[in-house]
Amino acid sequence: MRTTLTIDDDIAYGLKKELEKDPSKTFKQLVNEHLRRSLKTASLTPKKKRFKVKAYSLGLREGLDLDNIEELLDQIEVPFRR
Repeated sequence: MRTTLTIDDDIAYGLKKELEKDPSKTFKQLVNEHLRRSLKTASLTPKKKRFKVKAYSLGLREGLDLDNIEELLDQIEVPFRR
């Protein structure tokens, strides 16, 4: 199939660098190789199931006052605090 393809500058630069390494290939061959490899890799990667997080209410422990952070930290981290 014959078509016109617009290639971004950074991609064209990378392809030209590869052509310098292997001058036996044409630009067309190199582009086709990369497209084949990319499509093969994309079709081999399994579809991932969406990750869902189930939230549970943990509630508050009795006696904890959230208005005073210092007191709260003292109650929770008693042996390790200060």
